[in-house]
Amino acid sequence: MNSTEFIIQGIITAIELIAGMDPYILSIAGVSLKVSGTATFLAAMTAIPLSFIISHREFWGKQTLLTLINTGMGLPSVFVGLFVFIMLVPAGPLGFLKLIFTPEAMIIAQYILVTPIITGISLAAINAVPPAIRENAYTLGGSHRDIAVVVLKEAKFGIVTSVLAGFGRAIAEVGAILIVGGNIAYTGSVGGIGEGLSYTRTLTTAITSETSSGDISVAIALGLILITINLSVNAAASMLQRRGEVSGTA
Repeated sequence: MNSTEFIIQGIITAIELIAGMDPYILSIAGVSLKVSGTATFLAAMTAIPLSFIISHREFWGKQTLLTLINTGMGLPSVFVGLFVFIMLVPAGPLGFLKLIFTPEAMIIAQYILVTPIITGISLAAINAVPPAIRENAYTLGGSHRDIAVVVLKEAKFGIVTSVLAGFGRAIAEVGAILIVGGNIAYTGSVGGIGEGLSYTRTLTTAITSETSSGDISVAIALGLILITINLSVNAAASMLQRRGEVSGTA
């Protein structure tokens, strides 16, 4: 078998695994979506109110907080993984929680990585709302809550885009979750491939392990699922951005 046949056969087998709803691959995709979805949701619940407060309030340490957010947007994932690992190992300050090598530890790591991204993009979207809209709301006697609703409504496309960008970052992450999750699968192969259903094994970490073990077809199948999710998220973000631009020029 030459190199072309090797690649084609790997892709064909990968498509057969996906079409056949292989339990091992489905379990890995499920863990990825559960961990990244939960981390993104929690990060959005923190980042969106935080970005609104930063945009509308003056407080001590605001500039330092902005610097930390900007730094966090480019934070190396392996550093976050190392930090969370040190905190959660049995000898660490939070070791009594017994969360190391669990999906919860992976959610914590992704939350730390994603929160600055959603905050930064949401803040830019909120700051882009014309001041006249806020002033009109004040003039009409709106409360702080009413003004917040008006501003968030005007910035909704940018805010949703920030959440999608955060999810895209989370689902593609590998370094931090590999350190704190351990890339663990249950024992006992399912369907003749892999090591068993996933516990902390995600699409990205499984690709590394399957490639190392030489199971290229499984790695390609996982890669196809990962790139499909990322393309879908980016397409949705681009569509929202265009709608936001059209809405802003209307």
